Amino acid sequence: MTDARRPIRSLDPRSLRALAHPLRIRILDALHEYGPATASRLADRLDESSGATSYHLRQLAAHDFVEEDTARGTARERWWRATQRGTRLDDIGEIDRHPDPEVRGALSLLMHETATRHARDLNTWLGTMRDWPEEWREASDLSSFTLRLTPELAGELNTRLHELVESYREKAAGDERAERVRVHLHSFPRAED
Repeated sequence: MTDARRPIRSLDPRSLRALAHPLRIRILDALHEYGPATASRLADRLDESSGATSYHLRQLAAHDFVEEDTARGTARERWWRATQRGTRLDDIGEIDRHPDPEVRGALSLLMHETATRHARDLNTWLGTMRDWPEEWREASDLSSFTLRLTPELAGELNTRLHELVESYREKAAGDERAERVRVHLHSFPRAED
């Protein structure tokens, strides 16, 4: 199944609690970004022990975030792949108001881990951009916009931006010049100063 055909998983309180561990989040991110891997390969990539990655892969599998990639595996080597192309929170406010403090804590951990990953990605780009050809440096973007919007307009803007990004998912399939490109979207209200 091509990446564009795999679903995006909506997180509910149960699945959010299952995912909310820093290493599980990093493992799932690595499988989304780099594709199938073994516990050992993930351990090397994430600078963790293979025992830890193996344990957390099994926990992710128990909650249907990952599955064994039997087409790649051997009797001695288990490969794992993500079962979806990403995750999302459909109603962050509902989860933030959840009566179980563990669910609210899981939300907080997931959001902070995501923000940390975004900052790390951006810092890596800034530190290595001179290693890339000029055409890639010119095609990159680091922008910030401040708009006056209602909650409804902000939601509409986010939906349209997501649709636009998704429309580019398969456009460069087969083009040897294509590289993985990270697109981060952050939108949130700011108090007037």
